[in-house]
Amino acid sequence: MAGSRFVLALAAALLTAPIIGSPAAAQDYPNRPVKIIVPFGPGGPADVTARQIGSILQENFGQPFVVENRTGAGGVIGTLEVAKAPADGYTLLMMSNTQTANESLVPQRKYELMRDLAPIAPLNYSDLVIVVHPAVQAKTLQEFIALAKAQPGKLNYASSGQGTPYHMAGELFKTMAGIDVVHVPYRNSGEARSGVLGGQVQMMIDAVPTMAPNVAGNQVRALATTGKARSTVLPNVPTVIEAGVPGYEATIWLGLMAPAGTPKPVIDKLNAAVNAAIKRPDIVKLWSDQGAVAMAMSPEEFDKFLRGDIVKWAEVVKRFEKTQ
Repeated sequence: MAGSRFVLALAAALLTAPIIGSPAAAQDYPNRPVKIIVPFGPGGPADVTARQIGSILQENFGQPFVVENRTGAGGVIGTLEVAKAPADGYTLLMMSNTQTANESLVPQRKYELMRDLAPIAPLNYSDLVIVVHPAVQAKTLQEFIALAKAQPGKLNYASSGQGTPYHMAGELFKTMAGIDVVHVPYRNSGEARSGVLGGQVQMMIDAVPTMAPNVAGNQVRALATTGKARSTVLPNVPTVIEAGVPGYEATIWLGLMAPAGTPKPVIDKLNAAVNAAIKRPDIVKLWSDQGAVAMAMSPEEFDKFLRGDIVKWAEVVKRFEKTQ
């Protein structure tokens, strides 16, 4: 009899307990500070965008959204930290196509992106720009390609690390242009940028928003941008396609994810807040002036986008691994 009363009491408790996937799970979210882990260095597009969005979310929700940089292993260290965090919405990942490329480029990861993390929302994308140090004897992209072909393995290019959009864009460019340029990975994009500005490396493919001021200051020479159309920020710079490499296109995009198992109402609440933030006129203008374009999607649409990007970069990885 006592046993049956215990079973009935337990059943009643379970029926009246909050259901983790119910709207009630998100009613008081967030009620304490939220961390946004950026697995890249300070000053790059991911870091800057995380702080912009974090500030708006803090304003909207009345709780701090604290950005923390966790660099290393081409984004793997910071991504793993979020994958292992409690699935409660209080630890978020600022990610990019680095993470989708790493799915095939770094097979020894201790996480799987689409198994261990949940999509929240994309933020923006921007074209990249191929730049060289002014000392390089190439005024155009075709001249750089000719120089590289005449000196195979003698020129080098900087990136912010293995698997980052800058690295993948560089390897894709090498393959499609048929040149041998040595990859020099740095710990973050700031150090890679300093490498080309200082002349330690000859070339870099960098995000337009972060490299455009250096182009304007004649600290580097812009040879081409990587989108399908010319950049509004660098309108006098031809695209790689215009400059003679048909079919070439590369961008950097940014988004937010959370640990897998985070309650869907929390994911949906964050998605709605992010989509509202990126439509704000001040953000639209700020990003437009920098050459970035907002990307608004539902969590389900972002999930589909991520899976497609993983397949895309897997093909690129196969292509350049054959040339190693």
